[in-house]
Amino acid sequence: MVQYIGSHDVAALLEKRGIGDFIRQLCDYLRADFRRWEDFEKSARLASHSAAGVIELMPTSDGTLYAFKYVNGHPVNTEAGKLTVTAFGVLADVATGYPLLISEMTILTALRTAATSAMAAKALARPESRRMALIGAGAQAEFQALAFEAELGITEISLHDPDPGAAGKVLRNLARVSALKVEVAPSVEAACTGADIITTATAAKRRQAVLSGGHIRPGMHINAIGGDCPGKTEIAADVLQAAKVFVEFPPQTRIEGDIQQMPADFPVTELWRVIAGKAPGRQTANDITLFDSVGFAIEDFSTLRLVRDLLGKDARELDLVPSLDNPKNLFGALMKEAAE
Repeated sequence: MVQYIGSHDVAALLEKRGIGDFIRQLCDYLRADFRRWEDFEKSARLASHSAAGVIELMPTSDGTLYAFKYVNGHPVNTEAGKLTVTAFGVLADVATGYPLLISEMTILTALRTAATSAMAAKALARPESRRMALIGAGAQAEFQALAFEAELGITEISLHDPDPGAAGKVLRNLARVSALKVEVAPSVEAACTGADIITTATAAKRRQAVLSGGHIRPGMHINAIGGDCPGKTEIAADVLQAAKVFVEFPPQTRIEGDIQQMPADFPVTELWRVIAGKAPGRQTANDITLFDSVGFAIEDFSTLRLVRDLLGKDARELDLVPSLDNPKNLFGALMKEAAE
């Protein structure tokens, strides 16, 4: 039998532990795996693009466990009342090839994206950062706000979205679970004024410059998570040129991230090197740091490890792999089922 974790199981786990506590634990798991980054098999995700969106497979292995995630990104889905992103993940035993866990990852992807953002910001932003501009009030907004509150101690959010209904949704949701002071800003410029950190999380699948040089000032940290596929950007080139840029896996980020608009030799630093103490992050209070995040398979690996450890024997089981008296007699499993 294979362990199974559904969306209701994840919701129950979060209710029991608290979202902030879960995010802090996830940040710890992420840091642990980033520190051993070189132990993992790594490849850019396999993506199948269409006019409506993208479907991707994201695999990795540390030699003991193998994981992959199926995930889509379809901004047009909201017009039909569907989620932009859905996902599920698998954790397997390398020694036998047997799947150990199948899990929903629609909610977990939102949590791991937010936790990765917060982990990166803790390594790169000024320690005294307390105010964040949040550009985009879509599905990721609340998760980002709560992750930065839990991991960095952010107390104020200045939120901007051209859709007043989306902004209102974020205000209502955060008011139920957080002490964050959240204000709605009439423009990107207004949201960024006085911010220590800027998070851009827009959904439109096109090249755009949501954040430009006029919005930034020395000392800021920028968390750019919306540019995550070819042809989709949200950070102007002048911001990238002014910042020290950090990425997950360059072969993937140069195709999908905001740096896709830059020359092939545009300098970046892999985030794992900062986490592992092998490369500098922020070096002065006036540095502008930017995390160009597109999401990477090792982050899903860390998330699946955490939920498996937390649920343990409490996880439900799924009849996915036949249980045989004689492993050489697969056909006999059909006869057994028929007899029963």
